[in-house]
Amino acid sequence: MELKVINEQGQETAKLEASDALFARDYNESLIHQIVTAYQANARLGNRKQKTRAEVTHTTRKPWKQKGTGRARAGMSSSTIWRGGGRAFPNTPEENFSQKVNRKMFRAGVASILSELVRQERLVVVDSLSVEAPRTKLFAQKLKGMGLDARLLVITDQLDENLYLSSRNLPNVLVLEAKETDPVSLVRFPRVLVTKNAVAKFEEMWA
Repeated sequence: MELKVINEQGQETAKLEASDALFARDYNESLIHQIVTAYQANARLGNRKQKTRAEVTHTTRKPWKQKGTGRARAGMSSSTIWRGGGRAFPNTPEENFSQKVNRKMFRAGVASILSELVRQERLVVVDSLSVEAPRTKLFAQKLKGMGLDARLLVITDQLDENLYLSSRNLPNVLVLEAKETDPVSLVRFPRVLVTKNAVAKFEEMWA
């Protein structure tokens, strides 16, 4: 599999021989959906809390007598079928939302996403990417010169401090190290800019 490599001026300079297992894999929508859903679920925190019958503040007095009123029998206003009563199976902060995904499935899913990005011409490989000073204006001009001034995910082999600081004020740009790349970010951004060294890192991790 050959990937086009551009320079910081947006001009094609060379071809990069990349792994077919990582960048030429068949599209597997169900697998991609599974790993994206699992990644989001595993990041979720149990921060919901509902009260049981024992925890709601209600009197234990019987609302009305057992017989003769024509109404249904009721013992307490904290009943789960009453408005304001406790919940029968409440949500708790200890709730676990995690989903298990095998390592082989995760690698195959990421490879399927990367392959689809290549097919749709949404993945751009750059020879190297750096900023002389931590200034947002410099980084924005560099992206514009490459024709990548829309929403963009930038992946480098090692996070350069100037690059990271320059990108923080750009609301539609996210800079990540190759080892921190996740399937949600790969799917979310319409364009992905990857350095040549990051491609080698991908092949080392997932191919």
